Amino acid sequence: MPRPLRPADFLRDAPEVARMLIGAVLLVDGVGGRIVETEAYDREDPASHSHSGPTPRNQAMFGPPGRAYVYRSYGIHWCLNFVCREEGHGAGVLIRAIEPLEGVAEMCERRGVHEPRLLCSGPGRVGQALGIVHAMNGHRLDQRPFAVHAAEREHAVVVGPRIGISKAAEVPWRFGMAGSRFLSRPFPKATAA
Repeated sequence: MPRPLRPADFLRDAPEVARMLIGAVLLVDGVGGRIVETEAYDREDPASHSHSGPTPRNQAMFGPPGRAYVYRSYGIHWCLNFVCREEGHGAGVLIRAIEPLEGVAEMCERRGVHEPRLLCSGPGRVGQALGIVHAMNGHRLDQRPFAVHAAEREHAVVVGPRIGISKAAEVPWRFGMAGSRFLSRPFPKATAA
């Protein structure tokens, strides 16, 4: 297994971290797989939860880096973000999709589906398949239940606009592994990065 990522690896700008995470392996209590899709968010970005400053809900997004920021989407799904930049800044990377590799049977049971492509293709599905809960908010990504390992090699990455937001929707801060069948959605007019 490649080297574990440490808090210092997340001290960079959110788009840079989002790109770096493509191909990294994410495990939660031993269940997970290869990250194939991410989205970057920054305090300067009107689509970011941190844009208006710290609140009780988004406090974890303000660091320190290398921590989990967990929030509920549409009151239904827990979504997992990796906090980046220096403490106090307010930036993160949403984990949008992974390729299931470990604990697939457990993911199938949690999700109630058996098609591997549908297990983790979207941030809500990732949260459900990996057993993400709000109690994980603020936890270090280099300590249990999390383990995040650097990509074994460079992967071709496609870039496009983020999904499901109304502000700054045109910003090209969505990153995906080129050719992956586990993406949440295809990239329109995808360009390699």
